[in-house]
Amino acid sequence: MRNSFKVAKWEIKRNMMNKSFIISLLLTPAFFALFYFVPQLFGGNDEKKMIDVFIADELGVAQDIEQLVKDEQLHWKVHVTDLSEDEMGQQAALEENAVYIPLTEQALNDGVVQVYKGEDVDESFLFEAYMLEAPLRQLQLDQLDLSDEQKNVIAKGVSVQQADWQELDNGGELLEDDNDPLKQIIPGAFAAIILFSSVMTGMMIFTSASQEKKEKVAEIILSSVTPGELMQGKIIGYFVLGITQVIVWLGIGLPILAWKSDLPIIEYLFVPQLALLVILAIAGYLLFAAIFVAIGATVEDMTSTSNFQGLVMMLPFLPLIFIGPIIGDPSGIIAKIGSFIPFTAPAVWIMRLSLLEEWPWIEIGISLVVLFAAIWLVMKAAGKIFKIGILMYGKNATPKEIWKWLWA
Repeated sequence: MRNSFKVAKWEIKRNMMNKSFIISLLLTPAFFALFYFVPQLFGGNDEKKMIDVFIADELGVAQDIEQLVKDEQLHWKVHVTDLSEDEMGQQAALEENAVYIPLTEQALNDGVVQVYKGEDVDESFLFEAYMLEAPLRQLQLDQLDLSDEQKNVIAKGVSVQQADWQELDNGGELLEDDNDPLKQIIPGAFAAIILFSSVMTGMMIFTSASQEKKEKVAEIILSSVTPGELMQGKIIGYFVLGITQVIVWLGIGLPILAWKSDLPIIEYLFVPQLALLVILAIAGYLLFAAIFVAIGATVEDMTSTSNFQGLVMMLPFLPLIFIGPIIGDPSGIIAKIGSFIPFTAPAVWIMRLSLLEEWPWIEIGISLVVLFAAIWLVMKAAGKIFKIGILMYGKNATPKEIWKWLWA
């Protein structure tokens, strides 16, 4: 195992000094930040214009409306006018960014306030204008000569809303509602980032093995270590590179996300459930890394990859076919099937556990046994393929030849 760590150290050092790795390490979060902030910059320049709101104030509520506009932070500039209602309609058609509202005794008695707005005023203004209901309703109540208690009952009204369900413990005490979806989604997103980054760096193993084979560096390396140690070292080394990427990306992204979202990201992230999600992410890397390093050893040249090798490289993207059914029903039959297929299980479980309120521990246990058994078998098979394929030159290995190597 010591030689495997030496190979891992060599791979880490070689890639850490590689300009392409450093550029991708730094540019990836930069691109995400760019895509996030640039639309906001353009949106921020599009400042909402002030709307001139002219009010015929027969009811004496102009000051109350000005205070409401200030409290609600509306883009209104309130003016009091002496125009009649007919004149308001004509004036609104002529002026830009202007609205005329006749607050008359007739409007109060009828319970209908007309709003005359120019064509360039957005329709959303009508929703903002609903705030006029409060002072006008108060005037109506004052005219009815009701007691203060009666006014409060009428003003309060009746609303219907969904109750917050809280379970009782054995002592009859209310239990806190902990069903905050972010407490599951944020750890799941963290594990998904680990899986994505490690699998992407795992694909670099394919390139590394193929390149060393093409340049016949493998022969020199194998004079000091066994093929198994070389393969293990590559898997360990590229895993460390993937985790390095995650640490750098999250080190940049988490503070920005916590600042912009105003959420307790750290509190939601470091929960006990995170351990299982990270184990699933690591298991997914080990499975695919073994496949990549084995396939890389069978390829003579990156440019001459056969259809077979290309199809194998698509295995990490198989879980994409389960996204729709999982989001629609995390406990459905499609989601469960994907949970027990080794090539899809890590990603499917991360998606399911980010959505399910109660985790199916029996299913999780069985799936983990199947997954780690598959990893062991794939590692054994990859070792056989790598041992022969890394020293074979002149052509790409065919599926028939690879099958023979497995049973050699």
